[in-house]
Amino acid sequence: MTPFFHRSSLFSLSLFAFALLSSLAHSSRAEEKSADTTQWHDLSDLPEWGVEGQGWMPVDLKSRYDRLPAKAEKIVRPPVWDLSRHSAGLAFRFNTDATTIQIRYTVGGKSLALPHMPATGVSGVDLYALDEGAWKWVDVTRPKEATTVYAIAGLDPGKRTYMGYLPLYNSSVKLEIGVPKGAAFEPIAPRTGKPIVFYGTSITHGASASRPGLCHPAILGRRLDRPVINLGFSGNGKMEPEVGALLSEIDAAVYVIDCLPNMTGPEVAERAEALVRQLREARPGTPIILVEDRSFTNSWIFKARRDRHAENRASLIRAFDLLVTSGVKNLHYIEGENLLGDDTEGATDGSHPNDLGFMRQADLFEPVLRQALGQN
Repeated sequence: MTPFFHRSSLFSLSLFAFALLSSLAHSSRAEEKSADTTQWHDLSDLPEWGVEGQGWMPVDLKSRYDRLPAKAEKIVRPPVWDLSRHSAGLAFRFNTDATTIQIRYTVGGKSLALPHMPATGVSGVDLYALDEGAWKWVDVTRPKEATTVYAIAGLDPGKRTYMGYLPLYNSSVKLEIGVPKGAAFEPIAPRTGKPIVFYGTSITHGASASRPGLCHPAILGRRLDRPVINLGFSGNGKMEPEVGALLSEIDAAVYVIDCLPNMTGPEVAERAEALVRQLREARPGTPIILVEDRSFTNSWIFKARRDRHAENRASLIRAFDLLVTSGVKNLHYIEGENLLGDDTEGATDGSHPNDLGFMRQADLFEPVLRQALGQN
């Protein structure tokens, strides 16, 4: 049978085809126009720029946005190495007076999101700006594929300092900032002050923050105006001596050891004291903070979870007391019971903080950090 098309249907199809071709042509012209009017700055190319939040020099790394040095591949367990390729905690800063800022970047992992964590946190680049001495949020990219080009347009005029955070749970391959030609652009080198070094689990790593700037290491870095090194390894923060040896290479302002969520009571008893002594031998005067495991927000109804918390914490308290009694100085302690609050609302899945939980955790960490850093 010969297909029958009404004349109006043919006319509608013609209009649709014309509109599609016009749209494609417009998109092509827009890309060409952007290329003509945008000056791109590659984070890894400019010698006066660089990444903050790494404990080793670029020459020591296998890839530009890794968190452990290349030699670690043969030192730590494979899962720790693989997770160290994620760019959690890495940040960059620049000055510009541009009213439009574009972020063009590529991630290496196939999964842009996780079941309990959105793409903006897993694979997003999060931008803040300095306003009257305070860091305020500007925007975050919305990645939908490996390479993202995201424009932030309509910014108020004026020269500002910006800080961007790289993806938490994905590797970063390449990152560029684009501003209109003629706009001022000044890369800011990483700060040289001693960093706060966090060693921990998926929570330290950043699960399940909605944006990279909302995990507690990033929040605390802004509040305390300090560079931060995030060595959270999802499911694999286990107080291992191999990682301890790498931590010892970093001249830290303070070490924060927050591994209990990935450990059992016997493991804590075996490793906590040993790790502190390992760090103290290498860095005699550096403050060390031991952190209890956060309480699962639904542990009130699961006895097995309450029992696990009790066992882990008892082991950590014993290790802390033994260390203090034996004369170890500058050792601090953070209890875990209310790290996520006491109303059961501080986590996404009971275990990993939501944004509210991360803010609460930062609130409890902050006074202990200030005391350790002598900022009281």
